[in-house]
Amino acid sequence: MKRFLYFLLIMIPLSGFSQFEKMLDELDDAETEMVDGKLVLRLFNAENGETVPDANVKIEGIGEFTSDMQGRVLFDIPADGRYAFEFSKQGFIKAIYPFEVIAGTIFYNRISVCPVLDFGTLRVVVEWARRPKDMDAHLVKEGDYHISYQNLHVSKDGVARLDRDDRDGFGPETITVKNIDEQASYTYFIKNYSDKNSPRSKDLSKSKAVVRVYGNNQLMHNWQITPDQRGTSWKVFVISNGRIQPVNEVNNMY
Repeated sequence: MKRFLYFLLIMIPLSGFSQFEKMLDELDDAETEMVDGKLVLRLFNAENGETVPDANVKIEGIGEFTSDMQGRVLFDIPADGRYAFEFSKQGFIKAIYPFEVIAGTIFYNRISVCPVLDFGTLRVVVEWARRPKDMDAHLVKEGDYHISYQNLHVSKDGVARLDRDDRDGFGPETITVKNIDEQASYTYFIKNYSDKNSPRSKDLSKSKAVVRVYGNNQLMHNWQITPDQRGTSWKVFVISNGRIQPVNEVNNMY
């Protein structure tokens, strides 16, 4: 792949460098990961970041597989395009996850899957690419608590907690709430801590970050960050009257 990219580099006129750089950004996080000529999907436990072996994975239009001891699923390179796979394993929430193949590699090949939750529990998971290194998840219950690495790791009543913090890229970073107060208001946002003093930076919007919300033992919501936006904060959603309302805005509010 490196030789291929070098060949492209010397063949591209100066006017085409912006498109070439965009392609490099798209390929960077997947690291063109291959094993024996096959593409690789990697499965991680959203609660603790550990790999997930022996999971059943059915990839739309490609086949059915079992993840290995490293949480990997290997399959032949398909045509470029959008795909989805159905994940299932005892003790985990069954869900369907999309992915994209670009230039013969997976756009983002790391997927965090969620263990089964108690009734009424909400879990919010964010994962992203190699950069920025340190992105922080925040959940604020107005007038009560602020869960994040810099603030409370566990609320005083024990209802909300930061399950996992990540400071070296990729994630997952996970917050779990055992019970949502329908009389309260909540805000969930992501902060690019690595670049917190650069309000005009686009690094956050280039992170390929994805936020997934699990509840009632299903994948309820899935948001991907909007690219080419300036700002160090991503306000993903609010909860009001017990209902999740999407916001999906990149700004510098937090």
